[in-house]
Amino acid sequence: MGKYVTAAEAVQVVKSGDRVYVQAAAATPTILTKALAERASELRNVEVCHLHTEGDAPYANPELAESFHVNSFFIGANVRHTPVFLSELPLLFRKNVVKLDVAFIHVSPPDSHGYCSLGVSVEASVAAIENAKIVIAQVNPQMPRTFGDGILHVSEIDYLVDVNLPIYAHEVTPFTEEEEKIGTY
Repeated sequence: MGKYVTAAEAVQVVKSGDRVYVQAAAATPTILTKALAERASELRNVEVCHLHTEGDAPYANPELAESFHVNSFFIGANVRHTPVFLSELPLLFRKNVVKLDVAFIHVSPPDSHGYCSLGVSVEASVAAIENAKIVIAQVNPQMPRTFGDGILHVSEIDYLVDVNLPIYAHEVTPFTEEEEKIGTY
């Protein structure tokens, strides 16, 4: 069963040469990625892999290139990508084509039975959790509880880090006149 620690304590398990998976999109666990980036001077050749992430990606800063190599499986505003079909990514983890040492995830708090939810971004995280040697979760009461494949028991998590932050969101901009016209077709 996982234990509650600080983000700085949790990321101490990452070693040089490790591959770290980061949950994607609005569930990006940026408290964990920032804590990892703060260890840059201690680490070399850590591969950080993920789909599209939101927020800062300090591990992708060029000055940290000796410490971190970014392997993004989907393009985003903060990094470039390695092309792969989204549907094939879980298989790459399950067949150990892409072996994972650590998974950083972002979950809702455990319910009375000890179950957390991956919330708004399940994507390839289930396969990453199943195949990573160590799972670190950012536990956030603002993460919506969703159901289906994105439910996991707290016993599947090695380290838990309490946070209370809004998840990432984008403003919805009004449609332009041209977009409205396209929509009517």
